[in-house]
Amino acid sequence: MKDGFIKVKAVSPKLEVGNIAYNKSEIIKEIKKAEGEGVKILVLPELSLCGVTTGEMTNDNVILNACEKELINIKFATQGGDILVFVGTPLSYKGNIYSCAVAIKSGEILGVVPKMGKMPFLKDYIKIGEEKYPLGTDILFSCLNVPNLTIGTVVGDSVSNPSPKGFFLSESGATVIVNPSSAFELVASEEIRRASFISKTYATASAYIVANPSEDESTTKNIYSAHNLIVENGEILNESTPFESKTGDCVSEIDVNYLASKRKGKYTHFEGATSIEFKFEITKTALTREVSSHPFFPKGKEELAKRCEKILTMQSHSLAKRLTASYSSGMVLGISGGLDSTLALLVCVKCADYLGWERNKITAITMPCFGTTNRTKSNATELCNSLGVTLKEIDIFEATRVHFKDIGHDEANRNVVYENAQARERTQILMDVANSLGALVIGTGDLSEVALGWSTYNGDHMSMYNVNSALPKTLIRHVVAHFAENADKNASKILLDILDTPVSPELLPAKENGEIDQKTEDIVGPYELHDFFIYNFVGRKFAPSKIYRLALYAFGEKYSEETVYKWLTVFIKRFFTQQFKRSCSPDGVRIGSVSLSREDFKMVSDFSYKAFLAELNSSLPCAKGGGPLVVEGLK
Repeated sequence: MKDGFIKVKAVSPKLEVGNIAYNKSEIIKEIKKAEGEGVKILVLPELSLCGVTTGEMTNDNVILNACEKELINIKFATQGGDILVFVGTPLSYKGNIYSCAVAIKSGEILGVVPKMGKMPFLKDYIKIGEEKYPLGTDILFSCLNVPNLTIGTVVGDSVSNPSPKGFFLSESGATVIVNPSSAFELVASEEIRRASFISKTYATASAYIVANPSEDESTTKNIYSAHNLIVENGEILNESTPFESKTGDCVSEIDVNYLASKRKGKYTHFEGATSIEFKFEITKTALTREVSSHPFFPKGKEELAKRCEKILTMQSHSLAKRLTASYSSGMVLGISGGLDSTLALLVCVKCADYLGWERNKITAITMPCFGTTNRTKSNATELCNSLGVTLKEIDIFEATRVHFKDIGHDEANRNVVYENAQARERTQILMDVANSLGALVIGTGDLSEVALGWSTYNGDHMSMYNVNSALPKTLIRHVVAHFAENADKNASKILLDILDTPVSPELLPAKENGEIDQKTEDIVGPYELHDFFIYNFVGRKFAPSKIYRLALYAFGEKYSEETVYKWLTVFIKRFFTQQFKRSCSPDGVRIGSVSLSREDFKMVSDFSYKAFLAELNSSLPCAKGGGPLVVEGLK
């Protein structure tokens, strides 16, 4: 349960309709199996003790008495365990029979939640055997020693019988909703059911554990398929395939800390719900859920293509709005032959086409200097020519040398002054050319660079509108590749070579053989790691120690513990110390769930990173002799 992960399971035990003793034995088997798997919350279908197709026979005293007797036996069978089980059974209360979910843990019944129609409230006590237990539609089961774990129960929530109760329970504080359900199968019900729970959990920033009956139920009228789901904030963590397994085993880990962070400032909690408290033994939950190493883009080829096309459309249309709103007559951008400026150019082209402008209203300027290679310069020139935009070449060798002379800098000293003077000279040219044309300077810096502060202040840091500011480097690669797939043969060939070029600011001279010597990822670290850090730190608000754990899990053997620690430390330091650049950054449209614009991310520029670094170090395995991991070359 470290980091807020709770292992949960939905299962549809083997069943004989009306054979309560047999069903009890199968339920106990599933409880013991789940305990062995490390499961903490186990959810069974509605009326799992007798069978949902028992129908009117649930009113029969023989069935009711047998259910009550075997429910008590299940309760005793959980003694000594540390699993919270929700068992579905009919129970009699004040002359009426209710379909109930009974919460059982460690040999005790914690509470009973009845199925009600259009959410009327019921709060009382119900007698089971010789004991009375809390009965209520609004019961919340709150774990005292696992912060953010509060469980609500909705019996029978399904597409054919939707209940608004889950929304009430979520707004009352429940992060997890258990749903002992009785949904049967129709031709399209699987897709509809999936969409329904994706929508419910996203709307409430909650997780649902849905357990449905299996084909062991009677088929007199309907067929059941054991389609069980675990859904978290609009994402299906796991689901069983209908009819594939009679028990529909479905296990995953819900992240209640993540759900709690999504809720901050979102709900005004209702008061008055009945809270029943319990505790779990605290153990580290072994993860089985998928954690994407590249969370900014989907896996499937078709989905990825759609995502890339949507991104290009959003970028180009937002740029079009800015151009028309500012009465600009053109676009100016620096083109280097690198990935970011390439995408910015492609966006400008799509924008011009959308506005019905001639492409020659796009002025792309290549500004070679000390670090420019023939490969990048050639790619930039050829791409501009193939796209039909206006191309200007303005070399900045002499201008930069004059500047060095003016400030008394020795050109042989290739320090930060040497590098940044080139970036600022380029920006000055872009701004002045844009002024002369009545155009806007289009920025090229991406989200990864914005997060790391990997830009020259008032150099490439500055523009009049930045179309790439919400896109991480790993996603930009896919967007450019998508454009290449749909471009003509010549443009596609150039774009593919740009994609194959190492990422570099090209501010230091090339090697003797003309190859790029200054490679960004050698200096700041792999962009795929930094993009993983950005997504989880900014988007999910995870603590550094949790990000470290998830990175090792997601990337497997690709990166060692020392490597992940090294670059995560670099990320933490740079993210906070470079906030001053974000505090005065140009506008740029929000594309996905993560944004570092002035509007979306507010933080003072002198915020200290030390508490975050301390949190990371305090949780890491110690090196021999004590202390956190020591990485060579990292201060």
